Amino acid sequence: MAFKRILLKLSGESLMGDKQFGIDNNRLNTYAKEIKELVQQGVEVAIVIGGGNIFRGIQAEQGGMERTQGDYMGMLATVINSMALQSALEAVDVKTRLQTAIEMKEIAEPFIKRRAVRHLEKGRVVIFGAGTGNPYFTTDTAASLRAIEIEADVILKGTRVDGIYTADPEKDSNAEKYDTITFDEVYKKRLNVMDMTAFTLCKENQLPIIVFDMDTPGNLKKVVNQDASIGTLVEG
Repeated sequence: MAFKRILLKLSGESLMGDKQFGIDNNRLNTYAKEIKELVQQGVEVAIVIGGGNIFRGIQAEQGGMERTQGDYMGMLATVINSMALQSALEAVDVKTRLQTAIEMKEIAEPFIKRRAVRHLEKGRVVIFGAGTGNPYFTTDTAASLRAIEIEADVILKGTRVDGIYTADPEKDSNAEKYDTITFDEVYKKRLNVMDMTAFTLCKENQLPIIVFDMDTPGNLKKVVNQDASIGTLVEG
């Protein structure tokens, strides 16, 4: 049985494709077509995208910029990515709404929970931009917060890696993949799934997380249809 309402978390870097910076239109269009399949299946889809392909607040701080200013700049980068994905979805006839945590009435609605839920119920994809609207919080935290607010069944974290491993599989050839793992085990083993604030929000609200490889065509649909062979499920 498929999940009814999901929150898909994408990294900004995933939109780069093979580029070193910015947005790869081919990657964007591929994502849009995969998301369209879910909508046609009747799944309610909300999305949060990072901004790391354009700007990262933490990197700005390391370069001497005030952290708060850098974080707000990072939030604006997520809005650029959100607008790009919105455009790609609408190009394949998927109705979308962009809601932002920082008011930008010319280009997006402000985030209002009831309105977001109503859009989802009407079959529209809702994209949440500008993080939480507050500095010092990541887009992972924004994804967790929004997922809890809209009562999503699960957070799907699309990455370059096909799940959670005992070590970084790109650096350690002996790393082993977990099919399922509990929140407490992730804490104990100090595995890097999400930042701690985001992860704790999910644990306290019993919101499961599935980490999977978004770049393999068909994986998103399989995960939504609860194919246990794809990704790693964090719950409990």
